[in-house]
Amino acid sequence: MHIRSADFSDLPAINRIYNDAVLNSTATFDTEFRTEEQCVEWWHSHGVRYPVFVCMLENEVIAWASLSRWSDRCAYESTVEFSVYVDKSFRGKGAGKKLMEALLEEGKKRKFHTVISRITQDNEVSFHLHKQAGFEKTGVMKEVGFKFGKWLDVEIWQIIF
Repeated sequence: MHIRSADFSDLPAINRIYNDAVLNSTATFDTEFRTEEQCVEWWHSHGVRYPVFVCMLENEVIAWASLSRWSDRCAYESTVEFSVYVDKSFRGKGAGKKLMEALLEEGKKRKFHTVISRITQDNEVSFHLHKQAGFEKTGVMKEVGFKFGKWLDVEIWQIIF
């Protein structure tokens, strides 16, 4: 396994992994597949400021992660949101942890101050991953999403550099 910056040719794999999460998990609150065009728009929204990394196994993208703009309000310029998605066939093998470590290091280099993650109430694996990396739970948003026939809470986890 190795981590590298994503490039445009990785978008089909990134989108495939993301769309599996849309269909089968509460890791995202999207309920409809992201189209190819929407994926390209998402890619361009990251520009050079907000990194996207992929985890490769041989020549295959098995996971991806990104730091995204938290808000378009100027005072939030140094705050980013962390996201990570791992192909279902490769979960539990360390890809998410490697991506998180690499992106946090990149975030420090880019002089971000705060990284925030929104984690759905039932995602124990993600809670554990964030705890290991030094994130702290800073709050809970009650019943903010409705997916798979139930209301879901979202925890806010944060790390400050």
